[in-house]
Amino acid sequence: MRERYLSVPEVAELLGTTERFPRRLIAERRITFVKVGRHIRIAESVLSAYIVANTVEPIRPRPSRRVRRAA
Repeated sequence: MRERYLSVPEVAELLGTTERFPRRLIAERRITFVKVGRHIRIAESVLSAYIVANTVEPIRPRPSRRVRRAA
């Protein structure tokens, strides 16, 4: 299966952000990208790995302990 490479607007659409966010990730070298001439492309697998690496799991609530106060 061939790797699909996404443009910055496509990445922004998938992430639900503006184009500025993926461009900032690229400028700060926080995501791997491919430069083809003057075009920048991000592999789908790289984007998926970025999402997995930055996913924050919810905190499991602790059972509540009721503290009884002395009268």
